[in-house]
Amino acid sequence: MSVLTASPNQPPPLIAPLMPSLSRSSPSSPHPRSRKSSLAPPPPIPNERTSLKSKAQLLRDYRTRHGRPQVSESVLLRDALYLLQGISGKIVRFADQKGDGELTVVFSEDPRHNLPAPIRALILRLSELGHLYMRVSKWVRDHDGRPGVGMIEQLTEYYRLIAVLESQMSQSSATETDDSRVTGLRDEESGLTLRRLEVWVDDWRLRMRMMSVCVEGCQDTTGGALVSLIYGYTDNGDPFVRVFTDQLLEEVSKPFFQILQKWLFAGELHDPYSEFFVAENPELAHIQYTYAYSNANAGALTGDGGFAGAEEDERNDPDEIRNNGLKLWEDKYTFRNEMLPSFVGEVFGKKASLGLQAMQFGFSKSETDLLYREKFELYSVQLSRFGLGGDEESVGSHRTSDLPGLVRSIDSAYQIASQRLLDIFLDKFKLMDHFRALKSYLLLGRGDFADQLMDSLLTSLSRPANTLYRHNLTATLEAAVRASNARFDPPDVLRRLDARMLEYSHGEIGWDVFTLEYKVDAPIDTVIDPEGMEKYLKIFHHLWKMKRVEGALSASWNRIACGARSFLGPTIKGVRRRSSAHSDVLEQLEGEWHQIRIVLSEMIHFMRQLQAFCQLEVIECSWKELMDFVNKKEGDLDGLIQAHRNYLDRMVKKILLMSPKLGKEEHLLIHLRELFNNILQFRDAAETLYNYCLAEAARADSERDQDRGVFTMPETDQLSASHKSADYLPRILRRVKEYSGLFSERAQSIVHALQVHQDLDCRFLSVRLNFSDFYKTRKELKAALEASKGP
Repeated sequence: MSVLTASPNQPPPLIAPLMPSLSRSSPSSPHPRSRKSSLAPPPPIPNERTSLKSKAQLLRDYRTRHGRPQVSESVLLRDALYLLQGISGKIVRFADQKGDGELTVVFSEDPRHNLPAPIRALILRLSELGHLYMRVSKWVRDHDGRPGVGMIEQLTEYYRLIAVLESQMSQSSATETDDSRVTGLRDEESGLTLRRLEVWVDDWRLRMRMMSVCVEGCQDTTGGALVSLIYGYTDNGDPFVRVFTDQLLEEVSKPFFQILQKWLFAGELHDPYSEFFVAENPELAHIQYTYAYSNANAGALTGDGGFAGAEEDERNDPDEIRNNGLKLWEDKYTFRNEMLPSFVGEVFGKKASLGLQAMQFGFSKSETDLLYREKFELYSVQLSRFGLGGDEESVGSHRTSDLPGLVRSIDSAYQIASQRLLDIFLDKFKLMDHFRALKSYLLLGRGDFADQLMDSLLTSLSRPANTLYRHNLTATLEAAVRASNARFDPPDVLRRLDARMLEYSHGEIGWDVFTLEYKVDAPIDTVIDPEGMEKYLKIFHHLWKMKRVEGALSASWNRIACGARSFLGPTIKGVRRRSSAHSDVLEQLEGEWHQIRIVLSEMIHFMRQLQAFCQLEVIECSWKELMDFVNKKEGDLDGLIQAHRNYLDRMVKKILLMSPKLGKEEHLLIHLRELFNNILQFRDAAETLYNYCLAEAARADSERDQDRGVFTMPETDQLSASHKSADYLPRILRRVKEYSGLFSERAQSIVHALQVHQDLDCRFLSVRLNFSDFYKTRKELKAALEASKGP
């Protein structure tokens, strides 16, 4: 509103229509005076600053005379300050007219409180800030006490602004008098007005808009997700918005960096509201990283743990204790990608999530950790530049603009902790000794031990399973260890080795239920977990069965090739000489024995190529890959666990000839086991034929002795009585021919299945088995024959 004032150097203007007359005389004689009036003192000269009124004052006087007084600006200022705090005033208030929770600004309907349109528009603009404030403050109250709320600092500054405005209004709220122009001019020149109030809060209107946008976007968002949301608004071209969001991000991210500091350097996870990107499993929170080792008794197992009594220890020890290392490493702390701030990246988050685990596994208070602690503290000093130093007061001085440097420093500190953890597993807990023991015993890598154990258990395992006792098996295992180079292994390794029987059913023999066991406890079970031990046992059963079949074929070959000379006679220069026990029956079987030796050699070739493939192409190559990773000493414990799992998965896939086709994973393995049973059946049939030939040779010798008058034992007739049946020999020959034919068919199907296998190593196995195209089908042979004849 403009104010009409006069300059002090000019005469005051005359406003005739509004000025009262000074005398009752007519206008024709403007200055008639009587004697009495001439003697009276002259009237006072009006002051130009007190006599003149502004248009606004004149307008107020007019409205007052007509019963429509104008609302005082001090009252409107008071209501405006109330609106800025979300409080309804006397004339202007917030109301929920529709009942849907949306507040609207309502003006008083009292005719005495008449507000012009410009004033109403000005108050509406001011009320927007109050509405935004109520939305932000409500969100803060709903999240009261949570460390992730960083807007409290901004609201504190807003409260400070309100306090300053109230003090300004109090200083300029002197009583206004309608006839005092001096006071009116002073208020309009230096006091707080509605327009000045709008100018003062203009920046805060934009701030509140930004805070309201953040509040709307993070209704169900806390912690690291909230930090990511606010960080997304920092990439803005408006300098004011960018500066404000940077400040807000600094405040909101303080709790995140405080938790991160305690996580990395104090080994604590203080996250009562589940806002960090690492979560603790409450079921495992009470379990600590304790080892079954001690410095004075390094390498000793808890309990008995020897060749006997290990099964009782397993029954007494709960699974939670036996698998302590694996459960704590994989399940105690979990990585929450949704709570990871977007400016640090997933790789950094995973490394930081493993920081405490690496420290708890790797750092102790012993002298051996002093060097690593000194290196770790060096990087701790570097991290203090980013607000991640030792004290909590320094947290918050971090700079999100230098996040690459923060990531590099934390990565360096993590590398030290991870390197220390690997050194502890490899040096203190002798992880490599356990790897070698599993390879030597469960993967039959130590040949002298496997042969000795096989020979010792050959008779026992051929009996029914219900006639075996575990103490006998453990005694045999201990004897095999002492008779081989395995006796030079560390005592801790030998204590973990044990022999046991699986659950058996009716009709099973010892070969079906016997197994070796290698006992692993915490923290070694972090790497060699129970799932990995199941894979080791699965491979052992397969290799043990192959070892049994190969041993049976070798023994049968030695017996047949050498023992057949006693009844077939020796071969000299390609000519078979008759033996002393010659008979017509044995002479007729010479061709059958030749065919048996061919089939035996074919079986031996098949089994030895299969064993060579498993040991040389699969186990040794996989072992080399594992050793390359260990020798590099790079990566972390998760990398070591994954390398060991890849090592096992590769062996299981290739040794067991697993197929990638869904539902047919063990198709080749089933055929291979049927082939093993077929080989054992052929061996039994050949042994039966061999015993028949021995009996026939003994009968021939007895007849010759009688012809020469040599005394013959009466049991000779009884020995040959079981072979007098006419169909006894044909039955044996039919069995031999049947089993040899089945072997050829199954071997041929296995070779052809391997030729189209998706794994290249399995295809190479088919080349080794069929290097001379021996297992070609009849169709292929016929096609090759027709192709050789030509047109």
